[in-house]
Amino acid sequence: MMLLFIIVCMLILAVGYRFYGAYLGRRLELDDSRPTPAVAMNDGVDYVPAGKSMLLGQHFSAISAAGPIVGPILAGIWFGWLPAALWILLGTIFIGGTHDFASLVASVRHKAASIGELARQYMSRTSQVLYLIFVWFALVYVIIAFTDITAQTFKTMSASEALGPGVAVSSFLYLFLGVGLGLVLYKLKIKLWQATAVAIPLLMLMIWWGTVLPASVTRSLMAIPLKSWEVILLVYCCIASLLPMWLLLQPRGYLGGWFLYLTIATALFGALFGGFSIQYPAFNTEGFVSLFNGKPLLPIVFITVACGACSGFHGIVSAGTTSKQVARESDTRPVAYGSMVLEAVVAILALVTLMILPKGDPLLKSDPNFIFAKGLSGYLGQAGVSSTLALSFALLAFSTFVYDTLDVCTRLARYILQELFGWKSMAGAVAATLITLSLPLFFLMVTREKGYLAAWPIFGISNQLLASLTLLAVSVWLIRTGKKALFAIIPMVFMMVVALWALVLQIRPFITLLLSPRGASGMKLDVMISGICGVVLLILSLWLVAESCRVIAAARRDGRLAA
Repeated sequence: MMLLFIIVCMLILAVGYRFYGAYLGRRLELDDSRPTPAVAMNDGVDYVPAGKSMLLGQHFSAISAAGPIVGPILAGIWFGWLPAALWILLGTIFIGGTHDFASLVASVRHKAASIGELARQYMSRTSQVLYLIFVWFALVYVIIAFTDITAQTFKTMSASEALGPGVAVSSFLYLFLGVGLGLVLYKLKIKLWQATAVAIPLLMLMIWWGTVLPASVTRSLMAIPLKSWEVILLVYCCIASLLPMWLLLQPRGYLGGWFLYLTIATALFGALFGGFSIQYPAFNTEGFVSLFNGKPLLPIVFITVACGACSGFHGIVSAGTTSKQVARESDTRPVAYGSMVLEAVVAILALVTLMILPKGDPLLKSDPNFIFAKGLSGYLGQAGVSSTLALSFALLAFSTFVYDTLDVCTRLARYILQELFGWKSMAGAVAATLITLSLPLFFLMVTREKGYLAAWPIFGISNQLLASLTLLAVSVWLIRTGKKALFAIIPMVFMMVVALWALVLQIRPFITLLLSPRGASGMKLDVMISGICGVVLLILSLWLVAESCRVIAAARRDGRLAA
C-alpha cells in the first residue's frame, strides 16, 4: 500500500510538470532571445547570472525550509493523511506551480522587479505600497516561525543523549563551508563539478564530527538557553542578508540543494523499500472537524500546508533574488515550476514519516521536525547507519532547509523597506535589516517557548493570502498587456477565498475577547499579537483587492486594457 501510494504521487507530479508546466510555458511565451536582467545588468553583487543547475539548487533550498515538512505533518495529524496528500498534489500542479512560474517570468520580463513594482506599473502607487507592506509583514512571520523552529532543533534530546549541540555545530560549519565554496568558485575560478566533489564529502564529515563532540562541549552548548539561540540566529540573518550574493547565498543555497537531493533520495529509498506500511488513518475527522483539535478541515488544511502545495513566499523569492540570477528565460520552468514539484516531493515524503506511525504513538506528541527526523533516521538505520549519526543527519537536513530560507527572507524584507523608503545606500540596507529583525526579536523574546505554534496559523494564512495577491498582480499584468490570464485568475480566486475565510476564523477569538467586559486585559499576549496582525492583514488584503478592481474598471472604461 505504501509503495503504491508513493509511486502514484510521484507519477502525478511528473505528469503535471511535463504537461501542465509545458502548457504554462507556452502561455507565458518564453523566449531565450530576450536578454535576462542577470545578463544585461550584471553587477557582481545582486545581479549575477547562474547556471540552471546551480540556480535550481539555490532556489529550491531557499523556498523549501521547514514549511513542506512541518505543514504536511501537522495537517496529517489533525485531519488524516489523505486530505493533506490531495492538497499537496493538486495544489502544486495547478496553483503553486502556476504561482511560482508566473511570478518568476513576470519579474524577469521587468528587469527583475519585485511584484510590488509590478503592482505600481500596472495598477497604482497605492497598490504597490499596500502590497509591499503586506509582503513585509508576511516575511517577518516567516522569520519568526523558522527562527524558533531552528532554535528548537539545537535543543533536541533523544531518549539517551543530547543531539542538538552536534546539529548546531555542524550547521554553523555548513555555513562556513558555503562561504568557502563561494570563494573558490568566484575568486579562484575552480570548476563547479570540482568544487562540488570536494564540498559534499566535507559536508558529510561535518555531520559526523557533530556526533562525536566532547562531552564538555555538548554540555556547554546544551546549557545555552533557547532564547539565546534565537538571538544568535537573528544575528546570522543580519550578517548574511548584507553579504554579496556570490559569497554566501548562491553557494550555500547550491550546497543546500545537494543536501535536499540527498535527503529526498534517502527518504524515497527508505519509504519505497523499507517495508513500512500505512498505519495512521486516512481521515482523522468527524464530518469535517478534526478529532485531534476540533479545527475545521475546510479551510484550515489549505493554510496549514502552505509550502509543499502553494506558498506566497515562493513568489517573493522568485521576484526577489532568483530573477536576478536567471541566465535564460527557458530556465524559469525547471527553476520555478520544477522546484515547486520537488518541494511537493519533500512534502509527500514528510507526510510518509507520519503515515508509518499508529494513531496512538507517543511520537505524535513531538514537534513535527522530530517526527520527520525520526522517520528519516529509521530509513538510514535499516541501511546500517548508527542511530545517532542517522538522527543527526536528519536534524541537520531540517535545520539546513531553514537556514536557506531565513537569510533569503531577511534579504527580501530589506529590499522591500529600501524600495518603500528609497534607501539605496549601504547605510539604508543596514537600517532596513535592523528594522526587519526587530519585530521577530521582540516576538520571540516576549512569547513562551515554541512560540512558532502561535505564529504558524497566521504565517500560513499570510502566506496563502500573499500567493493570491501575487497572482492578482500577475493577472493584472497579463490583462493589461492583452494576454489570456484565466490560468492565473482561477487559482488566485481560490486562494483568496480560502485564505480570507481562514483569516476571519483566526481573528474571531481576538475580536470576541476584545469586545468582552475584560477586554485586552484578559487576553494572552500571543493571541493579542496574532489578532492585531490578522486584522492588519485583512484590511491590507481587502484594500488591495478593491484597488485592483478600481484600476481594471478604469482601464476597461478608458480602453487601456492592452496598454
